[in-house]
Order: sequence, then structure tokens, then C-alpha cells
Amino acid sequence: MTVSKDSIVTVAGAGLMGTGIAHAFAVSGFPTRLFDISDAQLEKAKSSIEHTLEGGVRLGKLERTEADAALNNLSVISDISVAAKDSDLFVETVSENLSIKHAVLQDATKYMKPGGIVGTNTSALSVTEIATVLDDPSKVVGMHFFNPVHKMKLVEIVLGIATSEKTLSQTKDYCEAIGKTSIVVNESPGLTTSRMSAMMGNEAMWMLQEGTASAEDIDTALRMGFNHPMGPLELGDMTGWDTRLSVLKHLHSTLGEKFRPCPLIIKMVAAGRHGRKTGHGVYKYEDGKRVPGSGLKPSLI
Repeated sequence: MTVSKDSIVTVAGAGLMGTGIAHAFAVSGFPTRLFDISDAQLEKAKSSIEHTLEGGVRLGKLERTEADAALNNLSVISDISVAAKDSDLFVETVSENLSIKHAVLQDATKYMKPGGIVGTNTSALSVTEIATVLDDPSKVVGMHFFNPVHKMKLVEIVLGIATSEKTLSQTKDYCEAIGKTSIVVNESPGLTTSRMSAMMGNEAMWMLQEGTASAEDIDTALRMGFNHPMGPLELGDMTGWDTRLSVLKHLHSTLGEKFRPCPLIIKMVAAGRHGRKTGHGVYKYEDGKRVPGSGLKPSLI
């Protein structure tokens, strides 16, 4: 193990992913700073982490002393010069916008510990491009976490063209220290998980459109036949078909015809049927719960 629990970890961006990543490091014993320019967002994130910790205690997964220690490890800070000061690891989860990421990382590296690692949680942008504005791009690596972070065990470590072996080794150790399993991915559109998930969801929609089976039966096939926790159509509803369509268009343009979006996805997005967040996707939702028997039937497409 090349990392110490005394290592200071800063997470930039107090949205859903940043909150989850900060929780993971704090509960694992690292001094953790969560940075955001919005004080309101930071308070919301802190409340969310407290709620998650309380749930862990209630379910018997955490001792009260462990939950209290995690909160003591956590600081929420709206000043980047304070948040990044002497950081050993800086993980950014800010907007998927290259210019915003560049600005945040250029600022942060002024204050970080010399030789500190910069991790990016991006799943869409190039790690190599993100690293171009820094003096030492060898210290930049992708750390693609999954939501909800406190439940999902995987981290995709994404190598940019300049990422060093030392950076890779230390990043693996950070992942191990917070109880995650890591895999190493050479920078590529869709990485491994997004690419496979997009392909599976797209194929499920083709089957639905062609009348192969009902939505419920397609999802049941994947849950019961392959032991997936969720079927591909259920997952698409949760992720959002607008998001799925955007990913498929990118993969289609970079990787070719096999990722051409199914016309049914395009039709649903045009109709505003994006999934859970709009109350209607492949299935209908009321009060956040799926309406039984509401899945699209081949005869209705």
C-alpha cells in the first residue's frame, strides 16, 4: 500500500457523485474536504452524508463511533485555496464541460501537495485532454465511480496518454483503501461499463420495437437468466433515455454502426418520455414507483 490514511483527499463538486465519493473517503478514515462554490449545495451534501451514515448505523452496517469519526473526517469548504491546500488526492466531479474542468484543476494544482494526484470522475470527456492544461499530466487519471457510491463497488481507472505507472499504482491503492474494486481501462469512448450498458439497452429497445417480447419479459429475462439486479429497460428508465440517447449518438459517431440508436429511443425522447424523472419512460411511474403492468407492449409501438 503506497497511500496513507493521513493523505488529504479533496473532492470538487458537491453534486450526487461528489457527495458519494466524499462519503466513501471520509468513512474509510481519510481527512476529506468537499469543495463547491455553492454553500447551499455543500449543506445539502453534508445532510445527505449524515443521512447515509445514520442509515448505516440503523442497519447495523456501521458502529456509531465509525459514523461519528466519518463526520469528524469531513469538511465542507467553498474556497478552493483552502480546500485544495496540501491535498494528496484531488478528485473532480464538476460539470462535464472541458473548460470548467480546466479552470478548476488549474486553480486546485496551485495549492495541492507537490506530486499529488488529480483524479477525474468523467465518463464522457478525454482524460488526456483534461490533463493538457496541467504542468505534470502524468499525475492525472480517470476515477470513474458509480452511483450510489456507498453501494457500488467498482471504480474504472482510466489511463490518459501521459498517466504514469506510479499514478496508476497509487490510484489502485486509494480504491482498495476505500473498499472498491478497480479495473484499468485505456481511454476509449464509453470506457467498459457505459459501452456495454448502452449496447445492452439499445438491443433491448430493438427487441421491444420488433415485437420479440414485452418490456416486462425482456427485463425479467436479464434479471432471472443472467442474475442482473435490474433489467436493461428498467435501467434505461432510471438513467434517463435522453442521457442514453446522447451516449449512443457519441458511440455511434466514434465506434460505428453497431451503436446506431434504436428509433424507439429517439421517438420516446422526442415525446418527453425520458423515464423515472418525467414519470414515464418504457414504464409509467407514480410517486416515484413503477406502475405494475405499465410497460410498453409490442402491439402499442
